[in-house]
Amino acid sequence: MKKATPHIPSQELPERWFVADAKDAVLGRLAVKLARLLMGKDQASFNRAVEAKTNVVVINAAEVKLTGNKLANKIYTSHTTYPGGLKTKTASQILSGKNPGEVIRHAVAGMLPKNKLHNKLMGRLKIYTSASHPHAGQNPVSVRI
Repeated sequence: MKKATPHIPSQELPERWFVADAKDAVLGRLAVKLARLLMGKDQASFNRAVEAKTNVVVINAAEVKLTGNKLANKIYTSHTTYPGGLKTKTASQILSGKNPGEVIRHAVAGMLPKNKLHNKLMGRLKIYTSASHPHAGQNPVSVRI
């Protein structure tokens, strides 16, 4: 008879902080690494129904790379819910705009599970366009991408 693996409640999990440098990182590979960290898949006590209490800080988000012709051809759409309210932007328009971290946020959000934990996990992702961030007090561990 097999014994069940003990599950650790989220209250007992320690809070972890990581910092990832997006400078010259390929968007898809960066997003996979960030999604795995946010879900806690790198921990031995991984349980998909428990929030991992992992915070990830991304710096230099404006300098992320897209391979191939994605910079000009990748289109992000949104709708205002009004008739004729479809808005489209290319990846180059978003990266050159005032919030270039939205490209990374959109990629990571697509790789996280679509359940009740999705918004909590996305809330633990902090994206900054420059190399400075206000989370130095948490002593984040650097992650190599």
